[in-house]
Amino acid sequence: MTTRELTCVVCPAGCRITVTLEDGAVVKVEGNTCLRGKTYAESEVTHPVRTLTSTVKIETPKGVFMLPVRTDRAIPRESLFDAMKQVRAVKAKAPVHTGDRLIEDFIEPGTNLVACKDFA
Repeated sequence: MTTRELTCVVCPAGCRITVTLEDGAVVKVEGNTCLRGKTYAESEVTHPVRTLTSTVKIETPKGVFMLPVRTDRAIPRESLFDAMKQVRAVKAKAPVHTGDRLIEDFIEPGTNLVACKDFA
């Protein structure tokens, strides 16, 4: 059996959670004060995911700016470096609106890279 200690980031309480694993499977979660903390801890030790946030270049009539972007779903943590390679290659053109999909099926089917700001 192995244990991992985590600080929960789901809410401001920041619970110190201890997860006990046996053969890679979660057998016990302690220290969480809510069910969301338990769910977070189980996910974090078995299949960690992250929402990717970054910026891409956008060409507008007023010049080139940086457009904030993010994934609309969390992606596997081990895919972040591959995801950033794709993000660095993106060049958007105005007009772009918040929520517009810049890349569909980004890294995983059903996950999109979306704009986080309007540019006319």
